[in-house]
Amino acid sequence: MEARKKILVVDDEAQIIRVLRHILNAHGYAVHAAEDGEAGLEAFREWQPDLVLTDLQMPNVDGLKLTQTIRKASNIPIVILSVRNEEKTIVEALDAGADDYVTKPFGTNELLARLRSALRRVPEKADESVTVGDFSIDVAAHRAERNGNVLKLTPKEFELLTCLARNPDRVLTHTFLLRKVWGDYYSEQAEALRVLVGSLRKKIEPDPASPKYLQTEPWVGYRFDPLGTTQT
Repeated sequence: MEARKKILVVDDEAQIIRVLRHILNAHGYAVHAAEDGEAGLEAFREWQPDLVLTDLQMPNVDGLKLTQTIRKASNIPIVILSVRNEEKTIVEALDAGADDYVTKPFGTNELLARLRSALRRVPEKADESVTVGDFSIDVAAHRAERNGNVLKLTPKEFELLTCLARNPDRVLTHTFLLRKVWGDYYSEQAEALRVLVGSLRKKIEPDPASPKYLQTEPWVGYRFDPLGTTQT
């Protein structure tokens, strides 16, 4: 019998913790709760969860700092659950290393689907290293370079770049990229991809406002030119 997946819930609202514990337990997950980021870090180290579900605004250590600290030590999925829905806040959380962002109030089915998608995220075994044009990617080591310079990428940025590098000079549709990076549940959510592309461009492009590597194909998707020979 497969062991239950362990989810660490970090939130300073007791009512939210009770609701999440009830939902997750009812769907077969083991749950451990912490009331702030400091307690969450301690639980993360001792309990070794399979996924962390955390609020952003908390006393002591907030959710953003918690995400950054965990991401330095582990590549486990981290999902943010917050009342804040500003694009700037969402981008900041994703840049810190979060895999997904769910706003409160949330639908139970949507939350469970996103958690399943995050838990399914497994590094691809094929092509453990990819070298194309100006880019070199070591999938197993989670390391990417451009012209010998190490790129500091979040997990989702790394997954997107790896997918692009495996399909150079091909037009990849929004749906294809969403499914590759997030899973089937996100196949129609082009806005999430747009935000991720924007954050990746800031790290791989000499001039993000005029990208030469990651080209936009209007109304269709994106194309990766690993040599940067074309420019929009």
